[in-house]
Amino acid sequence: MERLIGDFLNYLGVERGLAANTLESYGRDLAQYRHYLGDDGGRSLDRVSRSTIVAYLLALQDQGKATATVARRLAALKAFYQYLVREGRLERDPTADLESPKLQKRLPRVLTVEEVEQVLGQPDLTKPVGLRDRAMLELLYATGIRVSELVALNLGDLNGAAGYIRCVGKGTKERIVPVGQPALEAVEAYLDRGRKRFLREPRELALFVNHHGRRLTRQGFWKIIKRYAREARLDKSITPHTLRHSFATHLLENGADLRSVQEMLGHADISTTQIYTHITQGKVREIYDKAHPRA
Repeated sequence: MERLIGDFLNYLGVERGLAANTLESYGRDLAQYRHYLGDDGGRSLDRVSRSTIVAYLLALQDQGKATATVARRLAALKAFYQYLVREGRLERDPTADLESPKLQKRLPRVLTVEEVEQVLGQPDLTKPVGLRDRAMLELLYATGIRVSELVALNLGDLNGAAGYIRCVGKGTKERIVPVGQPALEAVEAYLDRGRKRFLREPRELALFVNHHGRRLTRQGFWKIIKRYAREARLDKSITPHTLRHSFATHLLENGADLRSVQEMLGHADISTTQIYTHITQGKVREIYDKAHPRA
């Protein structure tokens, strides 16, 4: 089974062009399923039935796994078994008639404009690390790109004169996103007075580098934003994705159309972007309740 999982992941990467993070997620989910089956189940995939899959999903629920986690594990299994049947390595798909558990849609946590300003104002601009961190925070909020896309940026991906960045999103899809002047100025300040202080190798292409002169990681940026959120004394728990959510919400609140926001976020399906309309509708209701004399 380990070999089959390896072949499946190779197919997803080479033929489907899925991102490395997605492949890692599939790999973890399928490895845990293989562990659940044990050696015998792994050797005898043709003996896995619908009831085997159901028992596995129930075991996940018994372990206290969130509904979203169970749904993701089932999605990985469905994709894996569909691949095996299509490749002729299995006669039937035991997941064929299984439906994903209903997910309760949770509205993403967003910051107000004032709270964003509080976070952006925390880095110490007299230090190279502060210049770098300010540039990253500004760029993240200005563009709404994912943190994985942020740390993957190379020097050539920024066009300061034209005011845009080029990034590669999920499924290796490339898109162009406009960048506002404050973010461009922050990046320019970092390039002029900060980045060169970190470099060990002059030929390094990464836009944002760590203290060792190498490309900053997602985990590294996670720690950075958490620290500045604490220093800003926000009463909200924020993640790198919070600035992405705030970017989309603030655009819609100020009149941007949904299709444009979808394109900037790199969403393949507009239904994914529509979650932000629920937030803005709630804001409209709040304004109405406060402003209308007979609300």
